[in-house]
Amino acid sequence: MLHRAPRTESAPSFRKPSPRRRPEPLGPALLALSLSVVAVLADVAPAQTYMEAAPMPAPFSAGEPGAGLPRGWEPVRLTERKRLTSYALVRDAGNTVLHANAVGAASGLAQFTIFDIKSAPIVEWRWKVSSMIEGADNRVGAREDSPARLIFAFDGDKSKLPLLERAVFYLTETLSGRQLPYALLQYIWAADIPVGTLIEHPHTRRVRMLVVASGAAGVGRWQSYSRNLYNDFRNAFHEEPGLLTGVGVLTDTDNTGGSVDAWYGDIRFRAER
Repeated sequence: MLHRAPRTESAPSFRKPSPRRRPEPLGPALLALSLSVVAVLADVAPAQTYMEAAPMPAPFSAGEPGAGLPRGWEPVRLTERKRLTSYALVRDAGNTVLHANAVGAASGLAQFTIFDIKSAPIVEWRWKVSSMIEGADNRVGAREDSPARLIFAFDGDKSKLPLLERAVFYLTETLSGRQLPYALLQYIWAADIPVGTLIEHPHTRRVRMLVVASGAAGVGRWQSYSRNLYNDFRNAFHEEPGLLTGVGVLTDTDNTGGSVDAWYGDIRFRAER
C-alpha cells in the first residue's frame, strides 16, 4: 500500500473517500494482483485526490537549492518496506535542477494536476544519469528498475474496462481508501531495450512504459526530449486520453539493489507548432 514519505511542510489534505460496500471475496490470485496494482498504479498517486491541483507541473528551476522539495511536488512512497529515493534541489551548470539518488530504493515525486493535454500535447524535459543499473530489465518484474523515468497519470471511464480489470480497481480502491488513476504512461531510460519499444508493465495492463533512451550512450551528459504525449497515449492504450491528473519522476533501484544518481530539469507542456 502506498504511504506518503514524511516532509517538513504540511501536505494538502485528502478528500475523504466515499463509503463503499465491502467487496465479495475474489480469490487469492486476484487479491495478489490487486495488491500489486496498488503499488504500481500509486507510483504517481491517485487521480483527483488533492483539494487543489496545478494546471502545469511547477518548474524545478524556480526553487532554491537546499530549500527542501520544489514547491507543489509531493513525495510518493510505494510501501513502508522500500527504502526511499533521496530527492533534493541542486545547482548544476548555473541552473536549479532536481537531483535523485537511489541506493536499493524506490520512491518518487508527484505534482497533481487537472489538465487536458489536447490543448498542449507536447511535453519537453531534460535529464541526466550517472550510470546504467546493472541487471535491470523493465520487461521483467523482478528486475524492473530505471535510472530515470517520467510518469503521467490519466483519468478515464473505468466502467468500460473488462470485468476483471474493473474488479481489480474496485478492490484496490477499497483496500487503499483512495481513487487510483485510470492509466499510467511512463517514459523510461532502459538498459538495453531499443528506443521506441512499448512495454506493458509486468503486473498490470493499465501501466505502459515507452523507452525514450537506452544504454550507456549519453550517460553523464544532459539529454533533452520532446514527445507528443497525446499521440503516445493513443498508441499505447488505443484510446483517447482523459484528463491528465498527475506528473511524476521516479528513479528506482529497489529490485536490483543497485545505486544510481539522476538529475531532472523542468518539465514543460506546449501546443504543437
